[in-house]
Amino acid sequence: MNTKLLNLLNKIAEAGYEAYLVGGYPRDLYLKKTTTDYDVTTNATPENLKKIFSVIDDKDSKFGKVTVRTEDITVEITTYRIETEYEEHRKPIVTFTQDLSVDLNRRDFIMNTLCIDKDGNFVDLLGARKDIDNRIIRVVGDAKKKIAEDALRILRAIRFATVLNFTLDEQLKEAISLYKKNLKELSYFRKQEELNKIFASPNIEYGIKLLKDLEEELEISGLSQLNPHTSLLGIWAQLKFTSKYEFSKIEKKEIEKIKQLLEKNILDPFTLYQYGHYYSGIVAEIKGFSKSDVIESYRRLPIHHRDEIALSSKELKLMVPKEKIGEIYEDLEKKILSGKLENLKIFIRRYILENYDGRKE
Repeated sequence: MNTKLLNLLNKIAEAGYEAYLVGGYPRDLYLKKTTTDYDVTTNATPENLKKIFSVIDDKDSKFGKVTVRTEDITVEITTYRIETEYEEHRKPIVTFTQDLSVDLNRRDFIMNTLCIDKDGNFVDLLGARKDIDNRIIRVVGDAKKKIAEDALRILRAIRFATVLNFTLDEQLKEAISLYKKNLKELSYFRKQEELNKIFASPNIEYGIKLLKDLEEELEISGLSQLNPHTSLLGIWAQLKFTSKYEFSKIEKKEIEKIKQLLEKNILDPFTLYQYGHYYSGIVAEIKGFSKSDVIESYRRLPIHHRDEIALSSKELKLMVPKEKIGEIYEDLEKKILSGKLENLKIFIRRYILENYDGRKE
């Protein structure tokens, strides 16, 4: 048990309010897993909390949420609340309450309603420990109503099931099937955030199985043919997906390079040379080759960059017209990499003189 978190709860209690750790930390502590998923629920309002702590983020204070920094830990604290009239299947209208049980009943899954009080004791009002023991994910209250309210809960359910290796209960499965169309109204940032967590899980095969019926709604395809034993970008590179998913310029470039390399023979020396060991290693995993063998093949290449060719560009300019240099270097790369030309200056000079009508010095 993290004593700094208990100190935080006690500071709130000393100011005259209730406070509990809730969600991921109590759940994972009960599962004997290490976690830094710190969330606190309290009947103190954001304005009350600002008088107790140094608040580092209050942009969502109208929803009762602030982020505080204390004793070198960062914690999100949320006021007990009621959520009604969801907009766009995601954004609720919020009112505050003084009742912990009311707050817990607005939450998504029963396993996430487990709390810890200021003395370090579990507080379990809705049977969270029973669900955790049974390794099942059930919705708090009416599954259809909760999933219809917030479509992100579909992906959160699948992510929790994947990461924890839990089962979705039948009512939750039915609700997902009924309201999966609402996923199209979620932001692509939120969808991608959850998908990345699923794809990064060691239990990804299970996650893929749960996602297969949602391909149309998520605007992705190719999950059935996916080789999951690779990097996150390697997984995305195997999929077809809408351009609305938000990747950085660097990520887009890497995904495109992996896609290109998937169409090539990665054991070809010139291909290895062109794409390098990073991309070749990713594609090796996707194609089921030994990544270490491919990287070793790359290491053994006679050259890894044009600058390693024994004849410098300055020397080459003395032998051939300037406009031919690019063409000649590409030829030299291929000849050296194929083993048809040894990377020694004497042999390279002779090859140029014999094949490109070079000017003798």
